[in-house]
Amino acid sequence: MGNCFSHGNNDTDKPKSPSPPPNTAAAPSPNSATPDVAAQDQPASSSSPPPTPIGLVLGRPMQDVHATYTIGKELGRGQFGVTHLCTHKTTAEQFACKTIAKRKLTSKEDVEDVRREVEIMYHLAGQANVVELKGAYEDKHSVHLVMELCAGGELFDRIVAQGHFTEFAAASLLRTIVQIVHTCHSMGVMHRDLKPENFLLLNKEEDSPLKATDFGLSVFFKQGEVFRDIVGSAYYIAPEVLKRKYGPEADIWSIGVMLYILLCGVPPFWAESERGIFNAILRGEIDFVSDPWPNISSGAKDLVKKMLNSDPNQRLTAFDVLNHPWIKEDGEAPDTPLDNTVLNRLKQFQAMNQFKKAALKVIAGCLSEEEIKGLKEMFKNMDSDNSGTITLEELEQGLAKQGTKLSEHEVKQLMEAADADGNGTIDYEEFITATVHMNRMDREEHLYTAFQFFDKDNSGYITKEELEQALKEKGMCDGEEIKDIISEADADNDGRINYDEFVAMIRKGDPEPNQKKRRDVFV
Repeated sequence: MGNCFSHGNNDTDKPKSPSPPPNTAAAPSPNSATPDVAAQDQPASSSSPPPTPIGLVLGRPMQDVHATYTIGKELGRGQFGVTHLCTHKTTAEQFACKTIAKRKLTSKEDVEDVRREVEIMYHLAGQANVVELKGAYEDKHSVHLVMELCAGGELFDRIVAQGHFTEFAAASLLRTIVQIVHTCHSMGVMHRDLKPENFLLLNKEEDSPLKATDFGLSVFFKQGEVFRDIVGSAYYIAPEVLKRKYGPEADIWSIGVMLYILLCGVPPFWAESERGIFNAILRGEIDFVSDPWPNISSGAKDLVKKMLNSDPNQRLTAFDVLNHPWIKEDGEAPDTPLDNTVLNRLKQFQAMNQFKKAALKVIAGCLSEEEIKGLKEMFKNMDSDNSGTITLEELEQGLAKQGTKLSEHEVKQLMEAADADGNGTIDYEEFITATVHMNRMDREEHLYTAFQFFDKDNSGYITKEELEQALKEKGMCDGEEIKDIISEADADNDGRINYDEFVAMIRKGDPEPNQKKRRDVFV
């Protein structure tokens, strides 16, 4: 969706030419097979009203979500959608409403993404551990997905808050996660963005059900089908995804990464940049030697190794994982507490992600539609033969004509970043995404704007109090997490974060947690 302009959902590498909006008369109606709350609440009319316009995204008559629900406070914000608390006007029942702005759906593929997300959520309806879609609405400006409200928060946050964790608890948790994925796979759905943030607790009770959410990147698949678009979040991407040739086995890799983090508190593949993370994933070297691994059971290590096998054909399936001795109910996982170091690392990992998310929300707001439009026109001017691809020479000549400020090194870097298959050309979608990536992360004024958001008194430093205030404004972090953030980012140990430390923190590790579809990868 959004600024990601291409899919490779099946085994084809042909460049896509621009397409008109889908024929709405023939478009699927995700709600037709499942009763929609809104459809039941439409008022009857004695006169014959004018025909309701058909929505270009959902392909059915448009509806006003505000007629049925009262939209409340913001709960979260992603790259493409904003989620608000909403309350049914008749029953007073509370839900979560994810609103996707249609102006961000800039291609036919983006429209298909949203439509497919709705279809998949209806397809998975009735599964106990999948967030339930209550209704999908489309109006002139947006698509609104009304979903079950998960008020218990994110999975890792709960673990950190408990202050103790055992292998037995990790095994029980992983069993539930793998059961969810096994259900999805058996129903022909690949999630493609499995990570801790996408597992939520239904309520704040200790025995709260766990719910899988965010099916925005999910796809239907058939056995043997090959997928080629690079999607997901950096730490959790499987090596075959980076090689653009993968299937449902990639979901098992992502869960293996989650298990590794649960057991030792840090990701198995770590680097100072996203490119470094991807290179580490492709090398496949996993540390089972450093603390706390000597104290972790052989069964846990065996399962992690088999889930993180770089060869997807040798990797365990969801069914295999559920039958592993360590994970089975009454299995081998010991019930002794894991080292406090693990929880401290996990807490730090969570806290830094929250800080970066808040900073990147500010940075993301710095890019205008006009900037993106200019990049589109730039590519069209370079593609003189309308082939849908450009060579390095065309790129250099075109950028020179445009008077762009990219250096020769940056031009080559752009080509390498986008040209993942190494054929010497890049297509329109790859060019746009790669360039937007560089604009967002490397433009000094964007980073400084974000720093100023935290530096409330313009002193040139972010103090503990300022960080706490800023993160509360974004609905993130408690007081304890602030200490971990300062400790991690404060390179000179003066108890505050200066601009250089802030920039280093932003560019370290996973620099773009919200960027889900990538063309700008170095593999």
